[in-house]
Amino acid sequence: MPKTSSKIAIIGAGFVGSTSAYACLIEGVASEIALIDVNREKAEGEAMDLQHGLQFKPNTKVAFGSDYGLCKDADIVVITAGAHQKPGETRIDLVKKNSAIFREMIPQITSNNNDCILLVVSNPLDVLTYLALKYSKFPRHRVIGSGTILDTARFRYLLAQHFEVSPNSVHAYIMGEHGDSSFPVWSTANIAGVSLKKLKKYSKKSMDKIYDETKNAAYEIIAKKGATYYAIGLGVSKIVKAILSNQNEVLALSSYLDNYHGVSDVCLSVPTIVNRSGIKEHIKLPLNFWERRQLRKSAGLIKKVIKDCNC
Repeated sequence: MPKTSSKIAIIGAGFVGSTSAYACLIEGVASEIALIDVNREKAEGEAMDLQHGLQFKPNTKVAFGSDYGLCKDADIVVITAGAHQKPGETRIDLVKKNSAIFREMIPQITSNNNDCILLVVSNPLDVLTYLALKYSKFPRHRVIGSGTILDTARFRYLLAQHFEVSPNSVHAYIMGEHGDSSFPVWSTANIAGVSLKKLKKYSKKSMDKIYDETKNAAYEIIAKKGATYYAIGLGVSKIVKAILSNQNEVLALSSYLDNYHGVSDVCLSVPTIVNRSGIKEHIKLPLNFWERRQLRKSAGLIKKVIKDCNC
């Protein structure tokens, strides 16, 4: 019999993990959500809060615990757990901490579930997506990073504000690293099929300002409220729904690239078709010279980080 129910397991019940669970619950994307955290009480508290809302949003079971056995039968395992960067720590220090966490965590997931899709949300995103692929030994189409889905959403929102249209009418991508070496794909950005350059309110100065605001948005939010979690929680729900409902939707996600504009053996974000099996296909945008160079630059930085930390 074909499977009629669906389950997601979310590892890490912090801001991002619990908000992702809340977003998935509201969207009704799965019939069961399991919250897993080393701090069992934290997982229990978040689960209780979600369970008390089931009168208003029924038909979902919410489970919790610290045991990776909760990953069993999950269609998607969402990983939000990991150390956070502290003042004075370098990016490499953070990678070393989180690579150690992933080296221990991924085998515990796979020993309980060898058929799921891994969705990595922890940072540094692209490095950890690559390591999740390495440590799990899963086929490439079943290891996905949330990538630049949030960067792209911020970018489209700011463009929409500038051009006075709905964000849903803006077609533009942020590609590469989910981080400082990301880049906007200006060459194909459009509204209703019309290049941004041909629109009345276009100016290079305004576009540069919009990208700077996009790139610095997370830093600004963290400075003002301490962390970002609402938008990425909605982003996780979007990815999970696209996969479980077999939508063949195109999203800006991070995954293993093999000769994408000459870039290979690294996880970076490009427009990606996702469905019930995970990654179906990468959409090869016709990048210009500058954009191809930025993609190679992103790839080089991620590869260097992996090499430097001996992951």
